[in-house]
Amino acid sequence: MEETVVKFRHCGKDIYRFSTTDVNPQNVCPVCRNHVVLGLLDAPVTLQRPFTHGHETQCSFLVGAKEGPWCLGEWRETELHVGLSDSTGLVYNYTLSGVQRDEQGWEQCVSIQLVPTYRKDLTQLWDKELNLFSSLPAWTPERFHEEREFGSCCYGFALTFINHMRSLDSKAPLSGNEFTGGHVLPRMKRASMYIKVYEEISQHGFYIVDK
Repeated sequence: MEETVVKFRHCGKDIYRFSTTDVNPQNVCPVCRNHVVLGLLDAPVTLQRPFTHGHETQCSFLVGAKEGPWCLGEWRETELHVGLSDSTGLVYNYTLSGVQRDEQGWEQCVSIQLVPTYRKDLTQLWDKELNLFSSLPAWTPERFHEEREFGSCCYGFALTFINHMRSLDSKAPLSGNEFTGGHVLPRMKRASMYIKVYEEISQHGFYIVDK
């Protein structure tokens, strides 16, 4: 997904296209088939990509797919994987082999930054605690299948650590439903919408939404 997606208003509709399409001298509105002439208020705006480079995102919860960002759509039948990045971009994630510390492989994922950049004290504590936490006996390869039986495994690893850090920061813990509904699902829905728009533009040259 290298193309930049832009949105503009024409004929009372939101129209999405790739930015490279806008320089086409034959550019016409897919609704009215007239040449597109946009006023200031209707000028194209760039649609922000929902994917980030996980190794460049500090102290974050990451959602990725082995097959790439195309598989992060809600309708995809693929197993997602989650991890936690430290302040250097090293990604800790719980797998069949135990806790992995990945220096690459999370270049295109959905991320939720959990420590504000101005909290230097909490950033340092996050790194220290994540390193210690990942070495606990609870996250051995032998226990991975046991954790999976309860539907947790990599997600359980991440959420347990997040709640551990929240307790150190004098905050109440979050249940799985609270964290998923309040933090993860909104980002995944945005990613799904972006993927849908991108696929429609790739196939048809545009995507139209009635407003």
